[in-house]
Amino acid sequence: MEPLGILIDLALALGAALVGGMLARLLRQPVVVGYILGGIAVGPVLGLVRDVAEVRTLASIGVVFLLFGLGVQFSFKELRRIGRVALLGGVLEIGLTIAAGTLISRTLGFPFLEAIFFGSMVAMTSTAVVLKVLMERGELETLHGRVLIGFMIAEDLSVVAILIVLSALGRPEGHLATTLTLAGLKALAVLGAAFLLGTKLVPWLVKRVALAQSRELFLLLLIMLATSTAYVTQLMGLSLALGAFLAGIIISESDFAQQALADIAPLRDTFAALFFATLGMLFVPAAFAADWLLLLKLLGLALAAKIVIGALVSYLFGYGGRTALLVGLGLIPVGEFSFVIAQAGLADGLISERLASLMLGSVLLSVLLAPSALTAGQAFYARLYKSRAFSRVLSWRSEPLPESTVEELHDHVVIVGYGNVGMELARALQRRKLPLVCIDLDPRAIHDLRVLGVPYVYGDAANVEVLTKACLDRARVMAVTCPDPPAAELVVRAVKRLNPGLDIVVVARLEREDHVARLRALGAAEVVRPRYEAALEVVRHTLHRYGLTATELQHFISTLRDETPSYEERPREDADEEAGEPVASAPVREHVRVRRRRWY
Repeated sequence: MEPLGILIDLALALGAALVGGMLARLLRQPVVVGYILGGIAVGPVLGLVRDVAEVRTLASIGVVFLLFGLGVQFSFKELRRIGRVALLGGVLEIGLTIAAGTLISRTLGFPFLEAIFFGSMVAMTSTAVVLKVLMERGELETLHGRVLIGFMIAEDLSVVAILIVLSALGRPEGHLATTLTLAGLKALAVLGAAFLLGTKLVPWLVKRVALAQSRELFLLLLIMLATSTAYVTQLMGLSLALGAFLAGIIISESDFAQQALADIAPLRDTFAALFFATLGMLFVPAAFAADWLLLLKLLGLALAAKIVIGALVSYLFGYGGRTALLVGLGLIPVGEFSFVIAQAGLADGLISERLASLMLGSVLLSVLLAPSALTAGQAFYARLYKSRAFSRVLSWRSEPLPESTVEELHDHVVIVGYGNVGMELARALQRRKLPLVCIDLDPRAIHDLRVLGVPYVYGDAANVEVLTKACLDRARVMAVTCPDPPAAELVVRAVKRLNPGLDIVVVARLEREDHVARLRALGAAEVVRPRYEAALEVVRHTLHRYGLTATELQHFISTLRDETPSYEERPREDADEEAGEPVASAPVREHVRVRRRRWY
């Protein structure tokens, strides 16, 4: 392999990733889709890259740094925080999806070993895509968002175990049990060595290099650890990915994990882009065109199975129908680590180029479907909930309040969502000895409420029967504190049908322009936007440092509230004149430039 050829292919791969990523951003699609399409363009379409072996070498480097970055980010504390749904539920979801994918591909004519590979690949969900979609929708801290994160952690961790098992299944020597036992012993040996190195040698070495106060030396240490550990595991018959992941885990347990993550992130992202671009270069358009019908069958059946399994597992672990449905839909984008599994299968000759091409096409289509899936799911659930039969199916999850409490509750506050906001409101009401009842779908929140002795209803607040159990007809105020705007809209609609005169305050992350107006039109008396309120508090603190009195601050903040533009309004040059005299004459006009912009 000539050095010039390596340089040309590297430049082509990175350039393709850059152009494809930029186009994806312009089209509001995940950049990983752009990376892959860019690789397809410079590879099979234009024929600029001709050395497939060279491309695979570049892709293997991308795998090393992608898994190393995952290892550095991994945290056992985070896994414990998600709870049993991440451990037991995640493992159950992965196992059932692998089984379903294997059955589907076997039914469509694939050999048994390739069918297992397909099931394993389709079981992976794209953490990057899911997190991006949740963040863009403001649903990262919602109940279904937290459950999805738990599943993602379990899936990312399972990649290593899946690679070991699949590698063992492909070994021709000996019986399967013997092969699996040897693979397990090798894995234990590697884990034992990693533990010893991680607790003894590596912390000492990392500390010594860190004391040199050189970012270059520290970065070189990280690269050396990632590549050398990956090489050792490869020599032992395991995978590069396993070694890179273990190297990341070793670093993550040190005191310098955050610095390591910050230093490795640009390198990880660069090689991740390179990895996805080179995968696009491996795509075979002729095979894709010849098998497009098979691709649609595989993808359609596999995604349907993922949705049903994800929703069913969530439901069995105590989460309500809406949360379960959104979790299932959130699992749609097939993950980038399915490429790692495919790459390992290709390298060992366990799967065909045809299956790899079908898998790549499946990933592309599933990632494109992901952003609209949750939106469609919200609308689908809202329509289903209008059916009383569907509402009754889910109502069995709702636990009634103790009868004595139900009879005594009147003139009370109904709190929907026992998160940070709901918790503080409940605490304040208890200190004032005011009656309240909380409605929540999170089993952990219900456990906390039961321990604290706070009246509760376990169920979906958009369910009429759940609201009835909360004595809504005798309530004075309802506080809807769920951060998900579509969920808040469903609750407000249901409440207004039962108690049209009830005072409703909504606290939600409003990422879309029409949510405030829609909630007020539905009957919410007050709509609180956390980011907007936080911005006003920053303004208040800043202007206080410029000597404004409490009265002046109150007047100025009130003026800002009054002149908050409508959601369709754009900043204009004559905004200050139309806003009125108070802002123009404010005593801090020469220090503060007031601009109209979105607060969400």
